[in-house]
Amino acid sequence: MRKILVSACLMGRPVRYDGRAAGKGDGLLARWQAEGRLVIACPELAGDLPVPRPAAEIRGGAGSDVLDGRAIIATADGDDVTESFLRGARAALDLAIEHNISVAILKQRSPSCGSREIYDGQFADRRVPGEGVAAALLRRNGVAVFDETQLDRAAAWLAAHD
Repeated sequence: MRKILVSACLMGRPVRYDGRAAGKGDGLLARWQAEGRLVIACPELAGDLPVPRPAAEIRGGAGSDVLDGRAIIATADGDDVTESFLRGARAALDLAIEHNISVAILKQRSPSCGSREIYDGQFADRRVPGEGVAAALLRRNGVAVFDETQLDRAAAWLAAHD
């Protein structure tokens, strides 16, 4: 039975930048947790960022650009927090390797975990296609990444690969 890496905020943990959770860990997540499949993590906490913390967005690209040194992650005040996000992404990958994880459910729109959409880096509440730095690093290393709106797709992926 495959393990699944899941964003802690989706499991009801108040670890988001604003000190809130983003879900309750119900539905399929609750079933997978009862089956002992979940490895719960927050890349931003693993990168030593506090709760609460200033909101951050990727400037100059997406997660893969951050990994390649072509973009940064900054707060609205201009503080560069790229290194913390990179540290957290590496910690998420280390967990995936340690637990032989090949699938992840990550929080959409996050500069760490966003898998299909992120904010545009201007703090204007505009979304753009792209992924966060942890999602990008996981994908580069063969992990299938889904967001909280794609649980049925993740379940289908698991059924095809279990």
